[in-house]
Amino acid sequence: MRQLQIDVVELPLARPFAIARGTRTAVTVIRVTLEQDGFIGQGECTPTARYDESPESVQTMLEAVRTEVESGLSRHDLQQRLPAGSARNVLDCALWRLDAARANQTLWQMSACSQPESVITAETLSLDTMENMALAAADAVLRGAILLKIKLDRSEILEKVAAIRAAAPHATLIIDANEAWSGLDLESLLVALKAFNIAMVEQPLPAGQDHDLQRFKHPIPVCADESCHTRVDIAGLRDRYEMINIKLDKCGGLTEALAMADEARTLNMRIMVGCMLGSSLAMEAALPVAVNAEFVDLDGPIWLAADSSPFLSYSEGRIWL
Repeated sequence: MRQLQIDVVELPLARPFAIARGTRTAVTVIRVTLEQDGFIGQGECTPTARYDESPESVQTMLEAVRTEVESGLSRHDLQQRLPAGSARNVLDCALWRLDAARANQTLWQMSACSQPESVITAETLSLDTMENMALAAADAVLRGAILLKIKLDRSEILEKVAAIRAAAPHATLIIDANEAWSGLDLESLLVALKAFNIAMVEQPLPAGQDHDLQRFKHPIPVCADESCHTRVDIAGLRDRYEMINIKLDKCGGLTEALAMADEARTLNMRIMVGCMLGSSLAMEAALPVAVNAEFVDLDGPIWLAADSSPFLSYSEGRIWL
C-alpha cells in the first residue's frame, strides 16, 4: 500500500523576480512524497495564477485522487485521471521517481535518456531599469553565464536590449515578453532586435491573440510558451511559431513533456525547456527533456534564498550533473 504526503512550502527568493505580469519575493510550491515498500518518490510543482491555479486548488485536486494514488494508480492512468497542470505534474514526477527507486534505476535510466556531464541553462535577467538590467547582465557573464534570458515588458525594449548586449557582448541572448507586446509593430521590432543578435523571442502576444504572428516571416525565431501546454497544441502553432517551450507544470509532468518533445520533432518544431520558480527537486525532473532541447531555462534554484535536495550544481552557466 502506498502512502501519499502533501506539503505546502513557501520558498523565499534571494531577490525580487519581476516579469511583465508582476513581481514576486517568494514562491509557494506543493511537494508530494510517495512511499511504497520502503521506497520513496518525490515531486514538486508551482501553482500559477496565470493558469487559474492556486496552492489550494492543487491541494484539492490531489486530495480528490488520494485513494486511487494510494491504491496504486500508475503513471499511465494518471494521464487520463487528471488534466494537464501542476497537480498532475507533481504526482507524475513523484511516480517517476518512485518507479525508478523500485527498479533500482536513476531517472535517466527510467526515461532512456543519456546523462551528459552538464547542461547549459539560461540565467534570467529580471525586469528592471535599463541600468540595473545591464549591471545584472555584466554580473552574470562575469560569473560565467553563457545564455541570458531577458524579461521585458513594453517599456524601453530596444534601449534595454542594447544596454544588455553592450554588457554581455558574447552571451547568447533570448527575450521573454510574457504576452506584453500587443499593439506593437512586431515585424519592425523583430527586425530591430535582430541587429543585437537575439537568438529567440518568447511569447510576444497573449495566448489566443497571437494571429498577427502569421502575417510576416520572422527575422528571429518566435517561441510559444503560454500558447502551448500539451502535445495537442503543437500542430496548430506551426503557422505562428518556430519553437515551443515545454514546462512540466504546464503540460502535467515528465510523461507528457517527453511526448511533447517527440511530437515537436515530428512536426519540425524547435524545442525549449523552461520552468516556473522552484527548487532543484522540480528542475531535476525536467532534465531528461532538457538534454535534447535547443534552449534550456531551468534556473529556478538560483533565485531562491535556499534550495532543496537534490541540490543541483549551478556554475559557469551550466547545470553540472
